[in-house]
Amino acid sequence: MKFPKLLPEPIGLTETQRKNFHNVQIDSVGVGLANAAAPFLPVFLTRLGASSFEVGMLTAMPALTGLLLAIPLGQFLQNQRRIVPWFSAARLGVISSYAATGLLAFLLKDQPLIIGILAIWALATVPQTMLSITFSVVMNAVAGPNHRFDLMTRRWSLMGATTAVTVFMIGQLLDRLNFPINYQIVFISMSLGGLISYYYSSRIHLDDIQIHKDDRQRLNFKAQFTEYLQLIRRERPFSSFVTKRFVFLTGQAMMLPIIPLYLVREVKASDSWIATISMTQTAIVILGYLLWVRSSRRSGTRPILIWTTFGAALYPILVSLTLDVRWITVFAGINGIFQAGLNLVFFDELMKTVPTEYSSTFVALAQGLQYFSAVLSPIFATFLGDTFGWSVALMVSGGFQLAGFAMFALNWPKVELPAKAPVSS
Repeated sequence: MKFPKLLPEPIGLTETQRKNFHNVQIDSVGVGLANAAAPFLPVFLTRLGASSFEVGMLTAMPALTGLLLAIPLGQFLQNQRRIVPWFSAARLGVISSYAATGLLAFLLKDQPLIIGILAIWALATVPQTMLSITFSVVMNAVAGPNHRFDLMTRRWSLMGATTAVTVFMIGQLLDRLNFPINYQIVFISMSLGGLISYYYSSRIHLDDIQIHKDDRQRLNFKAQFTEYLQLIRRERPFSSFVTKRFVFLTGQAMMLPIIPLYLVREVKASDSWIATISMTQTAIVILGYLLWVRSSRRSGTRPILIWTTFGAALYPILVSLTLDVRWITVFAGINGIFQAGLNLVFFDELMKTVPTEYSSTFVALAQGLQYFSAVLSPIFATFLGDTFGWSVALMVSGGFQLAGFAMFALNWPKVELPAKAPVSS
């Protein structure tokens, strides 16, 4: 499968890198199919009668598991010579949860079904945590330090196109079939994307990557914690970046459960309109990737980080000001441009600050900090919505993101980061 000629193949790829680029792109099609079901999971719970707290738990549970397991899993993965099998298996485990959700609806109804769905996704948080760590490590190893924007633009553009088309089809299906069989069909059929993802992601070859063995596992907990603190202190660009990202992502974590609740309870949007909003944002994301990858070649990544954090922060604020689903669709499309840049620049900037020999460990530390925020943010957001209204909750979400933008804009490091040694793939 070849990528559209709008994105010419990067210069200087080895034969192994070419094959890996190919497998990563086809893997993204499978992930794109599964991702099309994701926006409808909280909507399904809401239509089943789930409380705001229960919908918030859907977002908070992965964060809680990640907070507890990110560092231990990172340490475990640091000592694995072959990380790709863990990456592929983790992806399959997460996507399979959609099929389990659809099948469970044949057996249970009402509140027991809601509890059962939450239990399924509670179990899915373990492979989800492993996936969040292995994804950054594997993609960085495939791309090397010089092709991260190229690889992720190709992957996320193809994935976005797949998701956009599929979401549109899902929206039409949901409005034409009775509830809940319509959602069951969607979740079961979209989980087939996991098989595509598993087959091609497992064919990624990183045989030339030398994994640094982490001997800290032989130390007791206190000694391990001291070692981690010393590592972080030595990598000031890393700690500076993840702190700013923490503030910004707190606002985004608040927004995740609020948007579907706002659309269903306040806007009274139909399934087809919810699908249209998601499809519009996803489709525009593709154009955003093309825009930002060209911008990075001209001006570097700092302007992208500044513009995208500012633009994305305005999205929940603008949505809170209207109940017109058409305007929300427009705002979602504009946000897609900024979200594309965020995906690229957050991944690239993080991997710039991560020591190559400790990639799994440092990615796990970054994820752990992100999870710390994401544990409480959704619950706090739904509390705000129930108490003060969903518009207020959206405003607060945007306020946190604006604070993150200000930190990036006003406190950018003056020194250049040291170049990292190339990673062979």
